[in-house]
Amino acid sequence: MIDEPFSAGSTLFHKRDPKVKLIGAATISIVLALCSSILVAGIGFIITAILLFLSKPAPRLLFKRLLQVNIFTLFIWITLPLTYGGDETVHFFFLNPSLEGIRIAVLISLKSNGILFCFLALLATSSTANLGHGMEKLGVPRKLSFLLLFSYRQLFVIHQEYQRLQRAAKLRGFTPKNSLHTYRTFSHLFGMTLVKSWKRAERVHQAMILRGFNGSLIPLNQPQPSRADYFFLFAMLLISLLLAGLSFISFPL
Repeated sequence: MIDEPFSAGSTLFHKRDPKVKLIGAATISIVLALCSSILVAGIGFIITAILLFLSKPAPRLLFKRLLQVNIFTLFIWITLPLTYGGDETVHFFFLNPSLEGIRIAVLISLKSNGILFCFLALLATSSTANLGHGMEKLGVPRKLSFLLLFSYRQLFVIHQEYQRLQRAAKLRGFTPKNSLHTYRTFSHLFGMTLVKSWKRAERVHQAMILRGFNGSLIPLNQPQPSRADYFFLFAMLLISLLLAGLSFISFPL
């Protein structure tokens, strides 16, 4: 299946009910996304970084995730200060970056990394299947929950079919080159991947119907929220209220 390296563990975050973590992640991320103060975003960044540290992720995998997200943040730092405009500028060699552009770049960096830390600490510590069932129990429409769970399953099927066709091409002596034959081969490869994964999905659907599928998925593990889960939810909501309250206070930043 799709690799979920952060979901394996025995920390406080791994033991919490997925429904509780979904509510906590949603409230904190929404508050961070809507805040417009660098100070509030910085406080949220520090709090979520502490949460991520307590979830004890693998440092190497964590670095890869942070690098993937902050590559896009780097483009913001390159373009935004030079194109945002404004009266106040800073002279830097032959460039005159805008102070307001730099402020917006700092704000976006803090908010995006804070939300990423929140998702890694709260959502990545649960499997996709548990999150899908947790969404359904929270009242999310069943079709959306099914869409998440079946998309998760079908992505694995597509990846498996692509690897199988790729191995078949290599066994037949195919070597990628900068040529029309290579482009045509890859187009056929992608097309056959979709066709075969579609046919396999149909077989899965038929197998589910034969086994009495009635439109509801019954999870193998159905945990009930404990007292510790409710305390955890209270703490996450308290953090969200703190950040939301600070957002209504005027700060120079």
